[in-house]
Amino acid sequence: MLNRSWNRRTKKVVSAYVGPLLQLRPRTVATGVVQAETNGSNTSRYNVKSLCNQGLLNEALHILYDIGQPIDGSTYIALLQGCINKRALPEGKLVHAHINGMGFMADNFLLNRLINMYVKCGCLADARRVFDAMAERDYVSWNSMITAYTRHGFAVEALGLFHQMQQEGIQPDQFTFASVLPACDGLATLVKVHEKILKSGMDWDVFVESALVDMYAKFGNLKDARKVFDRMRQRDDVSWTVMIAGYSQNGLPEEALRLYQQMQEAGAKPSLNTFASILPACANLGALEQGIEIHEEIIRGAFRCDVFVESALVDMYAKCGNVEKARKLFDEMPEQDVVSWTAMIAGYAIHGRAEEALKLFRHMKYSGVRPNNVTLLSVLSACCHAGLVDEGFRCFNSMRDYHIAPAMEHYRCMVDLLGRAGRLEEARSFINRMPIKPDAAVWRCLLAACRTHNNIELGEKVAAQLFELDPQYDAPYVLLSNMYAANDRWGDLENVRKMMKDRGVKKTPGCSWIELNKEVHAFFGGDRSHPQTAEIYAKLEKLAREMKAEGYVPNTEFALTDVEEEQKEQILCYHSEKLAIAFGLLNTLPGTTIRIIKNLRVCGDCHSAIKFISKIAAREIIVRDANRYHHFKDGLCSCVDYW
Repeated sequence: MLNRSWNRRTKKVVSAYVGPLLQLRPRTVATGVVQAETNGSNTSRYNVKSLCNQGLLNEALHILYDIGQPIDGSTYIALLQGCINKRALPEGKLVHAHINGMGFMADNFLLNRLINMYVKCGCLADARRVFDAMAERDYVSWNSMITAYTRHGFAVEALGLFHQMQQEGIQPDQFTFASVLPACDGLATLVKVHEKILKSGMDWDVFVESALVDMYAKFGNLKDARKVFDRMRQRDDVSWTVMIAGYSQNGLPEEALRLYQQMQEAGAKPSLNTFASILPACANLGALEQGIEIHEEIIRGAFRCDVFVESALVDMYAKCGNVEKARKLFDEMPEQDVVSWTAMIAGYAIHGRAEEALKLFRHMKYSGVRPNNVTLLSVLSACCHAGLVDEGFRCFNSMRDYHIAPAMEHYRCMVDLLGRAGRLEEARSFINRMPIKPDAAVWRCLLAACRTHNNIELGEKVAAQLFELDPQYDAPYVLLSNMYAANDRWGDLENVRKMMKDRGVKKTPGCSWIELNKEVHAFFGGDRSHPQTAEIYAKLEKLAREMKAEGYVPNTEFALTDVEEEQKEQILCYHSEKLAIAFGLLNTLPGTTIRIIKNLRVCGDCHSAIKFISKIAAREIIVRDANRYHHFKDGLCSCVDYW
């Protein structure tokens, strides 16, 4: 009776689920296997498992339906695993239907495998239906479902199950905590889950601790992230990597590099994820020597690089000033995704090589890779640094072709593009027509352009607006002060300084970094803390005499102080980038390229002076400021004085 009932059901199920599916491929099964279908249920079960192990899922399903009688749980497990391996949802549903149709009493092991099959095939709704229908759920059931929700971005559902689990009297284990931590939607939720972990005594588990470090870092709480990291009894490569990534992604590249060195000293082996996390730190610091060493470590370790690490290498070399090496690596990549293309385009952009950036962008489109919002921002940046206003507008207007809505960063770049070109009223009009409310950064771009083109009237209006929008940010005060100083309006400058003092606003000090023998040296304006201070200052004084002999005239409007001209010249002489360059000249062999990173925009006087220094010292000097790269050589700069 059961078999007749099942045979009728079989026709309906096959028709509804995969009737056509079973007809798609010929039954390429050995004769002995086909014959086994009629030789008894045990042999048939064995052959179903054997076919699943060989990846012949459809053939196994043919036998399943030809048997016409119940099979055991281990055979169902083999079939479901075959569906998981091939991400075969229709076939998985067919196996599920067979289980139900035969009235098979599935245990938790089989039901959990069903949940796993639906999850791996991306069908969370069916996974949840199986979960909800279970008479009794074990840890695997709960953890599988929570993990599924977390990985697919359903944080609310993951946290909901986490709370339901405890309400039903089941205490989370280490796998539960490791699964639910990434679903925390804020620091407050994370702290509550952390408290439960401590109460449960699960804080010893390396996976739980690593997840805690990762989440604290993602919410910007590096203090607690490091506290958890330091208390870990044992650390694996994941533990080190999430802490390194936390520093790197939160603007602390020096800490990231320091921790990476500690990781090596501890004998821990880095993974590809470690390299993908530490390379951006090298890029942000301009630490080319350390970046090269990490690249060599990847090669020595015979790591099979993925596209993420390769893209990080391209980005590192470009941001460390070696754009040719970046392009060589890019061209050698076996596979290039949108991140790779974008990294290379952005590399050209920050070096002011707009034509190459635009050419590569066209090549990207011809290759069939669809640009994203970051790609288009990089193209706009390239146009901005080269003054290509028309090309910039073409790129901006093309965003709708890719169904990408311009974000604040894109509008900001367009204002910068117009402002640098001296089209200040157009920039102001563009801001007023924006469909979204402009943020302070948009107005700062216009104010910077007013400073560049000495438009005090408009600059004062924009600065006044910025003082209301973002009163604690120092840049608007400094830019307005620069304009007043350039026009000898010292009384107005003092008023701005008083306003800063009254509001507790402090100017960000200029700082420049130079890497020497894998050690990064930092210099501030007028800095006398370095062990080689005497030699550095003597070198600068010698250079000043040589530059003046070549025709250099200090641009004292950048001194920002109402003192005698001689004192202004002395102030300018000891700007941070000049100190770093003098240090580099003293400690490197003749002909060696000097690479400097500065946190602020290089001032006009320093820009002029470095051109002279590059000629006198016969050195290429590469400076990365807050906006772009400057390549100084033979008395010229790659920006052609457009920055």
